[in-house]
Amino acid sequence: MGTTKADLFSKEQNELANLARALGHPARIAILQILLKQTSCYCGNLVEELGLAQATISQHLKELKTAGLIRGSIEGINISYCIDTKNWKAYRQVFQTLFKEIDSPENCC
Repeated sequence: MGTTKADLFSKEQNELANLARALGHPARIAILQILLKQTSCYCGNLVEELGLAQATISQHLKELKTAGLIRGSIEGINISYCIDTKNWKAYRQVFQTLFKEIDSPENCC
């Protein structure tokens, strides 16, 4: 969505749309699932685990970082990734609020 149209919507609507866009690829979901299973930062090889090219993995990690879902830190020649728990909890609340607004499925056509 162009920046000229984003101002037609609330901050919350734009935030939710950006989050949904970041979650809109199965590779990103797989990366998040791998990171959620870790008790500490992940330093493994996502290329081997997912079977995607390094450049593709890097692009997906960049999207997840931009959305604030993950954090990364450089340790020597390795980069460690983990879930950004503060943002994760805030985003969970955003989705819960949206789904709570749809409590009554009987009012559908």
